[in-house]
Amino acid sequence: MSRLLVTGGAGFIGSNFVHHVVEHTDHHVTVLDKLTYAGNRASLAALPSSRVRFVEGDIADAGLVDGLVAAADGVVHYAAETHNDNSLNYPQPFLQSNVIGTFTLLEAVRKHGKRFHHVSTDEVYGDLELDDPDRFTESSPYNPSSPYSSTKAASDMLVRAWVRSYGVAATISNCSNNYGPYQHVEKFIPRQITNILWGIRPKLYGEGRNVRDWIHADDHSSAVLRILEHGRIGETYLIGADGEKDNKTVVELILTMMGQDADAYDNVTDRNGHDMRYAIDATKLSTDLGWRPRFRDFERGLAVTIDWYRDHEQWWAPAKDATEAFYAQLGQ
Repeated sequence: MSRLLVTGGAGFIGSNFVHHVVEHTDHHVTVLDKLTYAGNRASLAALPSSRVRFVEGDIADAGLVDGLVAAADGVVHYAAETHNDNSLNYPQPFLQSNVIGTFTLLEAVRKHGKRFHHVSTDEVYGDLELDDPDRFTESSPYNPSSPYSSTKAASDMLVRAWVRSYGVAATISNCSNNYGPYQHVEKFIPRQITNILWGIRPKLYGEGRNVRDWIHADDHSSAVLRILEHGRIGETYLIGADGEKDNKTVVELILTMMGQDADAYDNVTDRNGHDMRYAIDATKLSTDLGWRPRFRDFERGLAVTIDWYRDHEQWWAPAKDATEAFYAQLGQ
């Protein structure tokens, strides 16, 4: 597959994947991105135009999608509305992008007989109790709790139906929480890092007991590339790096690593329906495809991430004031 179409390739996880593909393969990439507030062409600026072509457009635009899919060997589908807080306040865009957009892509790959990989989230499984010894596996039942996770669950089911009913050559991956470069400052880790850099106290939802299973975006990228190249058609693979940390621990770790007192943060109003714990069992990916994460030590990956935000203020600063103003209105 020397020609890849990457949807959402100007967003956080998608742009990291495009960087990874350019660095580790000879593939040529066409990025299709609507450039909503979370998409940023600057995330691709350092990549060679001889390898990466950018197209601004909507994955729900059937005519545009048809032509781009026809010209590609494979499609990697990252494009999605992803922020839980936004989905709770304005759910309609999540239905349009995550459901209608995925349907539009599936119809195009069905028509042209192309390889398709669908990037999803562990949030489709709902959450786990803090003292639950289990982790999510590929056979865990779906139990989404927000407009975001429910529309991602719907998109997963569409992919499975198109594999079974139409023979589409597709795979799915569900990944745990990502962190790393090019992540919008509305998200948990970059918000805390950039707050500290601007002399603002970090914010912690509730008591901060909620647990997330963190993975560096470059490790997510390497896993998706492995699945694209070697995964079995019709299979789902969970991607994780054994990075379980509660939010309080993460905030305190960021503060300490940036030379601040560990308690120099504010507790704010918790999110509605805030899932308690996510945890991924990536045994299938490791056993079947031989994948291993590079950033097995969360603190090492976090240190690299802090350095990136410290060195790239020109990338994130334009969105910072509006993001903090939005959260201030919510008391968060």
